[in-house]
Amino acid sequence: MFEILAIGYPWIKALHIISVIAWMAGLFYMPRLFVYHVEEAETKPDLQPIFEKMELKLLRVIMNPAMIATWVFGVLLALVPGVVDWSSIWPYTKTGAIIGMTWFHHWLGLRRKDFLSKSNTLTGRNYRLMNEVPTVLLIIIVISVVVRPF
Repeated sequence: MFEILAIGYPWIKALHIISVIAWMAGLFYMPRLFVYHVEEAETKPDLQPIFEKMELKLLRVIMNPAMIATWVFGVLLALVPGVVDWSSIWPYTKTGAIIGMTWFHHWLGLRRKDFLSKSNTLTGRNYRLMNEVPTVLLIIIVISVVVRPF
């Protein structure tokens, strides 16, 4: 099995990168949609269903499949012999940041449900601040993999 992974390594890596880009796009865009949802839908209630539809499509059509693909291809990459030095610290910092990214993804899904149930208590400012979470995690992941400072 590991031989097949080694042969397919360039394809697995390419598909992993594509998946990560799609997932990150969603993680950056969803909080921004929430900002507009909070700030615009209050004064223009006819926009509420539009925001709900956009958020649903972003989560279900782009973010969820991209997250799953990122995890699948990432695990496959980690199984390729010689790709990960498990005696180093960097794979663990990367994994921790990926778990944080996954938590953030699910947190966004819960906030979408808050909007649907009309129980959102966060402000546009709160969502703007939370929009920085994926950026910080992305920095940790890229430095862990490329620079490998640990």
